[in-house]
Amino acid sequence: MNQATTYPISARGPADHDVRSQIVTAATEHFSRYGYEKTTVSDLAKAIGFSKAYIYKFFASKQAIGEMICANCLREIETEIRAAVDEADRPPEKLRRMFKAVVEASLRLFFRDRKLYEIAASAASERWQSTIAYDDRIRKLLEDILQAGRQSGDFERKTPLDETTMAISLVLRPYLNPLLLQYSLDHTDEAPARLSGLVLRSLSP
Repeated sequence: MNQATTYPISARGPADHDVRSQIVTAATEHFSRYGYEKTTVSDLAKAIGFSKAYIYKFFASKQAIGEMICANCLREIETEIRAAVDEADRPPEKLRRMFKAVVEASLRLFFRDRKLYEIAASAASERWQSTIAYDDRIRKLLEDILQAGRQSGDFERKTPLDETTMAISLVLRPYLNPLLLQYSLDHTDEAPARLSGLVLRSLSP
């Protein structure tokens, strides 16, 4: 189930240019201090010590910088989720671990840096490409687990696979989507076990 993680990002200039990484690092620090919405490209240019025009050589807009920061955060979360899934042998346990890792990794983003969480919230609200790619890859991971469970006889096979995948994705959505996560904080301790348990019972052959 391990796949290379790539997110299409709107950026300019040579792909491996050190300046791009320098801009992203400085922007991450600036956003985490002052917030994404309140920061302009001019603010970033002044903080980094570059001209605004020079930054535009590498990124088409402030959103393009935010997309790369968001993609880095989501890649970190996805890596944690995949690692948790890979630790289990059988599909039912993989599913349990996936639910638990989704909640824990998303909460870490929420509490670790509230300003960076605001970028993720903007990305989810405006459907940035980085969030669309992340949603697709998590849904594909879920589909792979369900397919493996059907092949092993752990899960039922009557319901169309895409229908089952989408239904379970919707169960996970409050913990994957930053806009919804803030309204689900009261249940994060018990949610993974209860939700995965209910889903697993519904998947019984």
